[in-house]
Amino acid sequence: MEKPIQCVQGIERVNIFGVRHLSPAASYHLSKLLKQVKPKLVLIEGPSDATNLIKHLLHPGVKVPIAMLAYTQDLPVDTVLYPFAEYSPEYQALLYARDNARFIDLPSNVLLGLNRWRRENIIAETKDLDYHNRVNSIYEKVAQLGNAQNYDDYFERNFEHNLNEGSFHNTMWLESFELRKLLEPLEARASPKINARDLIRESYMAMQIENAIKEGFKPEEIVVVTGAYHAERLIYTAPLTDRDFDYLPKRNSQLTLMPHSYFRLSSRTGYGAGNKAPAYFKLMWECMRDERLEDLPAEYMSRLGREIRKSGGYASASNIIEAVRLAKGLAYIRNSNMPALTDLHDSAVACLGHGEASKLATAFAYVDVGTEFGELPEGISQTPLQDDFNRELKRLKLERYKSTVSAKLELDLRENIRVRSAKSAFLDLNRSTFLHRLVFLGINFATLDRKRQADATWREEWVLQWNPEVEIQLVEAVLKGENIKLATAYALKEKLEDCADVFEAAKLITTACICKLTTVIGSALSTLQRLTTEANNFIKTSDACYALGQLIQYGDLRNFDTKPIIPLFKQLFLRGALLLVDYANCDDKAANMAISPIEAMHRVSQENIDLVDDDIWVKELFDLASGDDKNSKLSGLAFAILLERNLADESFCSLEISRRLCPGNPADLGAGWFEGMSLRNRYALLSRVNLWKELDEYIKSLDDEEFKRGLVYLRRAFSGFDPREKNSAAELLGELWKVDEISTQDIAIFLQEPLNEQEENALAALDDFDFDI
Repeated sequence: MEKPIQCVQGIERVNIFGVRHLSPAASYHLSKLLKQVKPKLVLIEGPSDATNLIKHLLHPGVKVPIAMLAYTQDLPVDTVLYPFAEYSPEYQALLYARDNARFIDLPSNVLLGLNRWRRENIIAETKDLDYHNRVNSIYEKVAQLGNAQNYDDYFERNFEHNLNEGSFHNTMWLESFELRKLLEPLEARASPKINARDLIRESYMAMQIENAIKEGFKPEEIVVVTGAYHAERLIYTAPLTDRDFDYLPKRNSQLTLMPHSYFRLSSRTGYGAGNKAPAYFKLMWECMRDERLEDLPAEYMSRLGREIRKSGGYASASNIIEAVRLAKGLAYIRNSNMPALTDLHDSAVACLGHGEASKLATAFAYVDVGTEFGELPEGISQTPLQDDFNRELKRLKLERYKSTVSAKLELDLRENIRVRSAKSAFLDLNRSTFLHRLVFLGINFATLDRKRQADATWREEWVLQWNPEVEIQLVEAVLKGENIKLATAYALKEKLEDCADVFEAAKLITTACICKLTTVIGSALSTLQRLTTEANNFIKTSDACYALGQLIQYGDLRNFDTKPIIPLFKQLFLRGALLLVDYANCDDKAANMAISPIEAMHRVSQENIDLVDDDIWVKELFDLASGDDKNSKLSGLAFAILLERNLADESFCSLEISRRLCPGNPADLGAGWFEGMSLRNRYALLSRVNLWKELDEYIKSLDDEEFKRGLVYLRRAFSGFDPREKNSAAELLGELWKVDEISTQDIAIFLQEPLNEQEENALAALDDFDFDI
């Protein structure tokens, strides 16, 4: 290929080493090259503005895998991630060169600017061309030609296992050159812009190489570590000029370090430059480093057997030996000099899983991907929010939960009177506050088990699990505040500004109290006050009232003052009570949505009887129970509540029962009313024989069509009865229907017998009448 005049002078003498990211073989051969060349400068693909982070990356307290994270300082937050594992060639280059290393890729602010430009200008043009699928198909075609299952398998057999001196560098260079030639027609057909970012990056890296030569470094004393895709182009690409650089799109950005994990490095999570088995490749790197690559199959199988035994499976030494032998045989059949991961998997399934891969799924996950994650010591470059997160974990003794394996944490929010200091007495309460703040910020480190929480108000059960996304979410939240508390308060204030829902406002007040955001509670109350005066939705108003009621009732548990909330709570309850009757002018679908809110309002009136106007609530219940123009199901529910509270005397009960179950009433009025009444206090229902007599006569009066509709309502009503209640109802009906020759008990037994096929089919036909399904 003829070299253009404008290329970097002397670059052909620069040691450009093309790598595959996260390749143990690339690290092995690169280490050999560095020891041989002894370069005075090592230039590495990575954001050039991150060079000052190298000293932090190499800190003795840093444990890989870690990543550099570039993020924008304006909304919407965009990020770029640069992960490092122990076997990353870039990381090995840094370990060798240390102070003589530099990153030479585009600075992070330009990369983030190009990312936005790419989204805005390219995706729409290329979405129909499926460019990336076509690129992947070329790699898969290469794998097929190499008789491999996929490109990863092809690369491992032909590159990772090849430790011959110089062979990796030359073959990688040649393959990348040929692959790029194959990709050029696709790029030309897709869009002239599709590969613009890579071309700009290569031109910028060429500029950095040129600058290093101009500084006085001899070309042969420079080693460049870059992706093999770019290696050949760096020689024949014109360096970017300062003027061209100034025209590139940019976004205000910052760089930070973050722990990473093997799971997120795996290609299974969508990281394009990852590999599917990070733990396996780390084991490969350790064997290469110690010049004992031939031990890899035996070490892998031994670890796999250990994981199988941990989970209760069986894997003897003889099984392991046979699996290794079979793997080597498969490698020979597949023209490989040693087993690849696919060979190891196939032999393990045959010898350890007895032909069932599902038996080894968990063991494969641990040995292939692993649970290893990185660590950063205090003082290492991070955002203020990341630092605060780590400080809080230490203060609240939660450091051991910073793991990629999920763990449960049970909290007792009550004061621990067995300890002396207030810090220890309220440790679990402070933990709860911290975890609730994280949840509200959208930082997925902890998840509250709502089902267990319902059992006791003083207890919480959380599931904690760290992953790299937690660090990214922390970085994204840094725009809201310098610590977790300030960021949560800012996020809550944003929510309040957009809040147009009385129930949402009540939830935000609850969040402010649980998270102890005293500076925001005043604004939250003002928002709820405004929305309460405008509220006209019974369901949302009652839900909001119940939320505040719970907050007031259990406020002492979380050590916050609920007195400012009480006046608004009273107003909200009054508003909800007055909206009830008007809402009841609704169909059955809307009525079903109101059942829980009505029961919530009733619970609030009973639990806070000294704070709310219960007389107003009772009056509204009577109006609903006796209203002929209201939804019959809700009228029945209101009647049941009054009956439960002994507020409905016998005359009122008799009048309502006879009126509602009067022969001639449509099924949706009579049977629907009974369905609503059966939702509560079935003991009172089952103790009124007169009601069942009225129901019996009412059902008899219905014609065939109305009877079918009525049966739908009754089926739904009785479906909520437990077996004991159903037995009591059957005995009542047996008493009503008994004849001389059949006892009440026999009738009750008959009523509870399973339906035969004919009866099942007859009931199935009634589904046409159930318009709520």
